[in-house]
Amino acid sequence: MGELSLIASIERALSARGGRLLRGPGDDAAVVRVAGAVAVTSVDAMVEGVHFRLDTHSPADVGHKSLAAALSDLAAMGARPGEAYVALGLPPGFGEQAALELVQAMELLAERTGTAIAGGDVVNAPQLQVAVTVTGWADSEESLAYRDGVRPGDVVGVTGDLGGSGAGLLLLDRGQREGPLVQRHLRPEPRLAAGQALAAAGVSAMIDVSDGIATDARHLAERSGVEIVIDLERAPLAPGLAVAAESLGRDPLELAAAGGEDFELLFAAPADRRDAIERAAGLPISWIGEARAGSGLRLLAAGARELDVRGYEHS
Repeated sequence: MGELSLIASIERALSARGGRLLRGPGDDAAVVRVAGAVAVTSVDAMVEGVHFRLDTHSPADVGHKSLAAALSDLAAMGARPGEAYVALGLPPGFGEQAALELVQAMELLAERTGTAIAGGDVVNAPQLQVAVTVTGWADSEESLAYRDGVRPGDVVGVTGDLGGSGAGLLLLDRGQREGPLVQRHLRPEPRLAAGQALAAAGVSAMIDVSDGIATDARHLAERSGVEIVIDLERAPLAPGLAVAAESLGRDPLELAAAGGEDFELLFAAPADRRDAIERAAGLPISWIGEARAGSGLRLLAAGARELDVRGYEHS
């Protein structure tokens, strides 16, 4: 069973209870009403051999990236960061110093983002595993952005640039250990300030680009019941991506669409909100598509050629 099919089956098996749950499985984070505010909670796990290898990632890289990926879910909701809880599964031979390096890198990112690491657990495991639960905060459910708000006529935008992390991973696999693309993969930055600004500026839906826009735009389309058309010729390519893609024998547009782990924010908005959103975002915005009546995702390259590309999915 594939990841998306399994998630859908798990969602169908769960029921909300207690009256506090405003949003459950199916978005980037859960939303719970707490004493006049709402708590926004997400869980993210990284496993050695699946998400990283210790011959290419230092303990510090693993710690930074694990917390960054979890915080990116809060960014996608437009929530303020709050607390993080970390569960470490440590394999034989992974010593105390390596574990401290991992946690210290997490703490440096937590300090920069205003996050408090408030607790966790440490257990033995057959390989390194890091599970991070983050809780963010918002004043109301309405102040957050979700995946299901896209409407026909909305324009689709993305922050920053794409493809850098995917190219960085391929370069790491070839033995390269330095350079901006490699660093983009090892040390991603969650777009927390941009997420809050975009939600406040009136985006209709938002998601973080963790699995590539070929997968994440499809999530927006499916949750919202619309068709999304992405023009990859308008996609903002990471600096150096074209040169790296040529050396790797890869199509830079496919890396931009399917590379994953860029942790930029992909969003939809009413067309008349474009200027306000560009002013609010605090970093470059590229408008790369639109939503229409229909269903699914279309990825277009030069000459309206349609690409059949998928982003990352656990199998």
